[in-house]
Amino acid sequence: MSVCIGVLAIQGDIQENLLSVRTVLADLGIDGKVIAVKTPHEISQIDGLIIPGGESTTIGQLSLVNGSLKILKEKIEKGMPVLGICAGMIMLSKTADDRIVGKTNQPLLEILDIKLERNSFGRQRESFESDISMESIGIPKFNGVFIRAPSVSDVGSDVEILSKLNERIVAVKKGNVIGTSFHPELTTDTSLHKYFVNLVKSKLN
Repeated sequence: MSVCIGVLAIQGDIQENLLSVRTVLADLGIDGKVIAVKTPHEISQIDGLIIPGGESTTIGQLSLVNGSLKILKEKIEKGMPVLGICAGMIMLSKTADDRIVGKTNQPLLEILDIKLERNSFGRQRESFESDISMESIGIPKFNGVFIRAPSVSDVGSDVEILSKLNERIVAVKKGNVIGTSFHPELTTDTSLHKYFVNLVKSKLN
């Protein structure tokens, strides 16, 4: 069975994620494709979705305007796997505060029961890389690229903590939903994208 994975193409690291998934499909020998999506119709055709890093307020507002936020929420709640990266994890959260400006009123999908702080590690000039571990999903070592990264300060009872950095939660999972503070598409290590593609494929079997 062919698999179709979408990358939400409103704003952010779209091309990098398209390339990462294409690489994984080829490496795994999986019959499938990855496409850029932004409209409700395009989103209705996919089996899994990556919400890339970028500017979460912009992504949320434009998704709300074109009607895609509603179908996204419906498909995820029905079991479609989704990987939210940085801004994407913010969009998946129930609440998002900013370290500097406090409470934000941006549109959110409210899928993950997590308490999240935007720009938790500082602004753009304070970007950094650090090795992290996601043992529970079979990734013992991964090079995390943190750019204006959020962190999770608290999780609901149904949310699994995948990874911490200096006691701050930087990756979480709830069933079919994964959220990361860091940018896996900016490294040559495709193990997280590989895990996600296999998760999407398993839902089709």
